[in-house]
Formats: sequence, C-alpha cells, structure tokens
Amino acid sequence: MASARIKKGDQVIVLSGKDKGRTGTVTASMPKLDKVIVGGVNIATKHRKASQADPQGGLERVEAPMHVSKVSHVTADGKATRVRFEERDGKKVRVAVKTGDVING
Repeated sequence: MASARIKKGDQVIVLSGKDKGRTGTVTASMPKLDKVIVGGVNIATKHRKASQADPQGGLERVEAPMHVSKVSHVTADGKATRVRFEERDGKKVRVAVKTGDVING
C-alpha cells in the first residue's frame, strides 16, 4: 500500500469544484476509496424523515467526502503545494515541494 500524502489533521485547500479556494482541516481520510472529508467544505443537505429519535426531522447539513485529487496541502502563505517523501535522520517524512518544510503527522 502506498503512503498517504494527505492524512487526518492536515491543512488543505480545495483545487476544483464549488468550494474551490476554500481551506480546511481533514477530519477523516479514506485511503481505500481515495476520498477525504474536509471540515466546513463540500456541505451536502440530507432530507431526514421524522423518527422517534428525531421527532422534528427536516434538513441535515453534513460534510460529504471528496476525492483526494481535489485537495492539496497548504503552505504557511496559503498557497497549494505538492507533497514528496524524503528520508531525513533515517525516517521517511512528508515534505512540501514549494517550501521544503517537513509536514508533521
């Protein structure tokens, strides 16, 4: 299995779609499906029928998964960057291509 370039807790920017340019933190990563959930981005509305647990029912807004290719790591100045892997001090680490900074995680 390939190493994950984007993991839970990473700060990312959306590259395409209705939320292009918005940034957020990855709240969940689904590597087998190549999808991520980004907090506050790609909000979908679900129509919920009234039930005993939720007698009111109504509209529920939830963050929908998006393909990992639609997001990219964000640098300190707010721009998108690719990620590469390097070996530093005997450990494999993720590095931002634009700045050369190590991405923790």
